[in-house]
Amino acid sequence: MSTTATGPPTITEYEVEQVERANASGRTPVVFVHGLWLLPNSWDRWTELFEQAGYAAVTPGWPDDPETVEEAKAHPEVFAQQRGPDRRPRRVGDPAARRQARCDRPFLRRPAHGDPRAPGGSAVPLFQAAAANLNPWTEVKADTKNPERGPLLIISGEEDHTVPWAIANASYKREKRNEGVTEIVKMPSRGHALTIDSGWREVADSALQFVRRFTGGQ
Repeated sequence: MSTTATGPPTITEYEVEQVERANASGRTPVVFVHGLWLLPNSWDRWTELFEQAGYAAVTPGWPDDPETVEEAKAHPEVFAQQRGPDRRPRRVGDPAARRQARCDRPFLRRPAHGDPRAPGGSAVPLFQAAAANLNPWTEVKADTKNPERGPLLIISGEEDHTVPWAIANASYKREKRNEGVTEIVKMPSRGHALTIDSGWREVADSALQFVRRFTGGQ
């Protein structure tokens, strides 16, 4: 996605092509949303797996996402109404702590110090999360009682110190109040990078099996 000087973020040509391809395929779309410090291509292995399983993968970027990590570091200043799939998509996203910013507290304390090119993404979500408890209109507030929410699977790494099990389980308990299906899985001996490290396939297979249960077993 990109932003304009006079309006909201606009969809990129690449994202338009992905959405059009998904719509034309007639397959159930699966939208992969990357986390902080990552880019859409961090999902490449996942999208290949889901495509082979019969789904249409869509990997949108955040507003003004660069194409490569090198470009992100060279131009950090770029981080600052699109048509979606015709069919309701399934969503897969990196883990993030609700109203937490534990791993980035030093950056939050001294945002003006250090090289702003160090992170490969925008720091805005960190400030939003850090100030969430003081902001009644916070952007990170989730409507856990939304009756239109689809099935939800939370996958947590046993050794994740960024979003530890206690936080993931607390999110599960909140979401469990929803009428929709809510499940949680703890991956033994896995950390916060469980979607991109050497054991990514086990995590991806768990997510794929969950999606299949609610999409007719594609």
